[in-house]
Amino acid sequence: MINCNGWRRFLFCLPLIFFLPYLFSVMELHQSLPHKSHKEKFDHLVLGPAAGQGLRDRLQCQDRKALNKDQFSALPQIPNSEDAVSIVTVFTIYNTSAAEKSSKLVTVGETSYTKMERSLAILDVFINFIKVSMPQSNIVILTDPASDLSMHRNNVNVVPIAGEYSRDKLMLQRIKSYIAFLEMKLEEHSRKQEYNHHYIFTDSDISVVDDLGQIFQNYPKFHLALTFRNNKEQPLNSGFIAVRGTHDGILRAKVFLKEVLEIYSSKYMEASRMLGDQKALAWIVMSHPSFDAKRFTRPQPFMDEIRGASVLFLPCAIYNWTPPEGAGQFHGMPLDVKVVHFKGSRKRLMLESWNFYNSSPSPSIPDMLCLILMSGRTKYDF
Repeated sequence: MINCNGWRRFLFCLPLIFFLPYLFSVMELHQSLPHKSHKEKFDHLVLGPAAGQGLRDRLQCQDRKALNKDQFSALPQIPNSEDAVSIVTVFTIYNTSAAEKSSKLVTVGETSYTKMERSLAILDVFINFIKVSMPQSNIVILTDPASDLSMHRNNVNVVPIAGEYSRDKLMLQRIKSYIAFLEMKLEEHSRKQEYNHHYIFTDSDISVVDDLGQIFQNYPKFHLALTFRNNKEQPLNSGFIAVRGTHDGILRAKVFLKEVLEIYSSKYMEASRMLGDQKALAWIVMSHPSFDAKRFTRPQPFMDEIRGASVLFLPCAIYNWTPPEGAGQFHGMPLDVKVVHFKGSRKRLMLESWNFYNSSPSPSIPDMLCLILMSGRTKYDF
């Protein structure tokens, strides 16, 4: 009980007279509101509104159907290049502990997967989409020689490269494996007549949904290409690196990646498990005296000379689109998207999107993209 006898006590207690009712009302309101809980992860697709509806040059969807499917086919199409293109990724298999083997299975469609089987299924879908969008291309899987990885599929080659493939060092090893692969290609060039066989290094959790060979035709003067986004902390994504298959292109790309590796090892080893390569890439590019970082704010391709290499910068919105990350999701999916990157728990969505495409009587990439767009904001159990 508050005793407010006397003028001094009255003046002291006066603010409390007005404040206490307000405090009690706030407490009552707080008690009446539902308590927030961690966002639930789902073990099945959860569809919602497709972002970007009504916006120009964006995919328009209704009931998992692309309404502007004709605009996809009406986009300028360049014939497949006579030059060969290989998609190169790094993948390894880890020994599964008894605890992991006995852990809960994850079911996608009618198939249940262990943790290792999930990884292999994602790699398989990675290959499947390339076979649909770039049927003439080759697929190269760089792996640990100790990894028991075998792929019996046409135009798929497994190339063992020695190194440290532990989970903590995998991103660091990925750059080393890229460099070793490019050195192998330089040796091949020295032994026979030079020819153009281009290379695109990617993560294995992407879906190629259009012919990437167009890059080398549309932009004939670059040595290597990187993807960028409007993100001050991480403007460059290492999940997509294209290299022109000339001797000069391979050599300059190798030298560039060696510099990235040096910066990675000297400055960002605390991020060796993840993001260290992207930080090193950004440091190499942003430290160039004449580089204008404002160009990252505009989703338009551009070129620049970086460390002696002609570097083509391609917008992630088209060549590395990730649901639901970044402004691209809020504004929908561009009609000319070529690569969808299923980071983190989005990998369930990658498997589901292939099942949807493969089980359709009339398989349609635009319809499949609608499925991805409508379910991209959901947290899944991968």
